[in-house]
Amino acid sequence: MYDTSKRVELVKARAQEKACRALRRSVYRLSFLCILLTTALAGMVLSSEGMSGSAVAGLYGSILLHNDVGGYILVGVVAFAAAVVITVLCIRYRESLKENKNSSKEVDSP
Repeated sequence: MYDTSKRVELVKARAQEKACRALRRSVYRLSFLCILLTTALAGMVLSSEGMSGSAVAGLYGSILLHNDVGGYILVGVVAFAAAVVITVLCIRYRESLKENKNSSKEVDSP
C-alpha cells in the first residue's frame, strides 16, 4: 500500500495524462474540422457555374476584375474568419494550460 504522498503523486500524474489525452483529442477534432472545411470550400469552387477542375487551376488575380466574383470573395472571407477563430481558440487554450501548470507547480512548492 502506498503512503499519502505517493498516492497524491500518482493522482497528479494520472490527471496530467488525462489532460494530455484530452488535448490530443481536441487537436484531432480541430484538424478534422479544418480538413472538412477545406474539402467543402474546394467542392463549392469546383461546382460553381461553368467551372471545371482544369479551369480553376488557371485562375489568376485578374479574376477579381470580373463581374461574378462574389462567391469567391465570400469563400475567401469565410475561410479566413474560420482560420482566425480556430487560431485564437487554440492560443487561449494553450495559455490556460500553461496557467494551470504554473498554478499546480506553485501549490506543490513548499
